[in-house]
Amino acid sequence: MSIMEKHKKLERNITLLGVGAFITVAIGGIVEIAPLFWIDNTIEKVEGVRPYTPLELAGRDIYVREGCYVCHSQMIRPFRDEVERYGHYSLAAESMYDHPFQWGSKRTGPDLARVGGRYSDAWHVEHLKDPRSVVPESIMPKYGFLAETDLHVPDIAADLRTQRMVGVPYTEKDVEMAEKDLHAQANPDADAGDLTTRYPKAVQRDYDGDPKRITEMDALVAYLQMLGTLVDVNSAAAQEELATEKGR
Repeated sequence: MSIMEKHKKLERNITLLGVGAFITVAIGGIVEIAPLFWIDNTIEKVEGVRPYTPLELAGRDIYVREGCYVCHSQMIRPFRDEVERYGHYSLAAESMYDHPFQWGSKRTGPDLARVGGRYSDAWHVEHLKDPRSVVPESIMPKYGFLAETDLHVPDIAADLRTQRMVGVPYTEKDVEMAEKDLHAQANPDADAGDLTTRYPKAVQRDYDGDPKRITEMDALVAYLQMLGTLVDVNSAAAQEELATEKGR
């Protein structure tokens, strides 16, 4: 019996076809999944990546709460048009401490993966209060209430402990100092201790323009201003590509 005749027989027999498809998918699945049990991490760590500061983590929670991920992605794909518009393509390690990640699936507004440092704090505050005052064509809702709402995190230390349970490497000192760190980062006159040592590139300043209080606007702007700023993407990309080559 020729190969073509055998193939026709397989196509016409739903049972044989189903069994054959199952075996093929099972083999492919084993080849893809089995190696993961023998490696410590599927993400190559790169220099500069660190957990969020308590203030940034609080800001990220506000970002998720307000549904910002619905209209903004945080994933720059390695395509020329995206790289030219948004910056260097995203690296897997940059979101290794995101639970859940904010890659998104839709862009009503621009990608925010490298928005940190692109605009001033004042620009972000004005944009969040009245988007059309700085981007006339924007359809984004107004979030001015964030500047009027005092930041209230019931137990930021518990938040860090929870993050640690899923693999984020917060230390005991980070947990102990969480409440102090949160308030110190948003107050340029506060004693921040070793905050910037434990969280490299963390910036201590008033983010919302009102130094007398710490608001939800402070937290959200602090989060936005650190996005994409931690890693030297060019050297990190080269490191990631080398690791990929070695793994082949």
